[in-house]
Amino acid sequence: MIPRNTRQATVRRISIALAVSVSALSLAACGDGGSDDAAAKKGNDITVGLLLPDRDTARFEKFDYPLIKEEVASLTENKGKVRYANAEASVARQSEQFQKMIDDKVDVILVDALNSKSIATDVHKAKDAGIPVIAYDRLAEGPIDAYVSHDNELVGQVQGRAIMGELGDKAQKSKVVMMNGDPADPNTARFKDGALSELQGQVDIVAQYDTKEWKPAIAKANMKKAIQKVGLNNIAAVYSANDGMAGAVIEALREAGATRMPPVTGQDANLDAVQRIVSGEQYMTVYKSFLLEATNAAKIAVAKVQGRDIEFAALTRETVASPTQKNIPAMLVPVVALTKENIKDTVITDGVYTIKDICTPKYKADCAAIGLE
Repeated sequence: MIPRNTRQATVRRISIALAVSVSALSLAACGDGGSDDAAAKKGNDITVGLLLPDRDTARFEKFDYPLIKEEVASLTENKGKVRYANAEASVARQSEQFQKMIDDKVDVILVDALNSKSIATDVHKAKDAGIPVIAYDRLAEGPIDAYVSHDNELVGQVQGRAIMGELGDKAQKSKVVMMNGDPADPNTARFKDGALSELQGQVDIVAQYDTKEWKPAIAKANMKKAIQKVGLNNIAAVYSANDGMAGAVIEALREAGATRMPPVTGQDANLDAVQRIVSGEQYMTVYKSFLLEATNAAKIAVAKVQGRDIEFAALTRETVASPTQKNIPAMLVPVVALTKENIKDTVITDGVYTIKDICTPKYKADCAAIGLE
């Protein structure tokens, strides 16, 4: 878990402009007596329901849940609490968990939907019960109150640019395999569109695969198919939409006899992915500050429950659209390409990992080679 003092310093460093604007608007609210009165009436004894999608993505259990829980406590003088459930990659289980949150009358629900379409039914039930719903990390359909995530098309663009930069002058003739995410996840299409905006027409995309429920085992099986189809030595790069699949892709390449890995992309900055980047097995990952995403999601949820509309509006200054709703208030957190060159400036500076976490005995020599000591 990230130490609180490190977390606070990082949030201040990344979001100082936003904090200033929120503060200014909050002061204005104090002047008219509106939102502060609502907050006082609602109080701090609130319950935030948090529904996360799976345990395969390391960040959800290790960072998102603890950070949201800590921030809710901080914002409510330790009176607010988080009721948490993980769907473990089951759409049916997530729906059951959602209904349980409604039955238990939580004050607000933060949901990272496994299936953006099917979750709409649950969102409608929550709205009928008077419970606001905030889509977290993935955009859910139905009448949601806000969306907290990243510019997901930009994520794909960052991945595509990384491949193009590494291939350089050889890009035009290069054969690239695309390992996309779960088509039921609305982010998958955005990641893919972003990547294709950089790759299409610039490289030879020889194979593309969707990966049900983002499962690494499925990605590995598909990578084996790609190797048989294209030939191990003909694959110049692999676009992998996230780190879990990147690890599976690299396993398949290694088992096929690869001694030098082509550039493989990822996303989420999982610890094992950062270590693979240190060792040269994985080329890059997209570091999305889940620290900033999680803490701001907690702020938005608490502001919504407590009726602090002006602060809520200041936190959600952008808008997005889903197939069922337009002009959804949104906060989109910046992303950055993480490579060997900027590990210190990203996950270490932000307190996500320490050098000791990354540079275990297995990676000690690799860490030393890139000055990570």
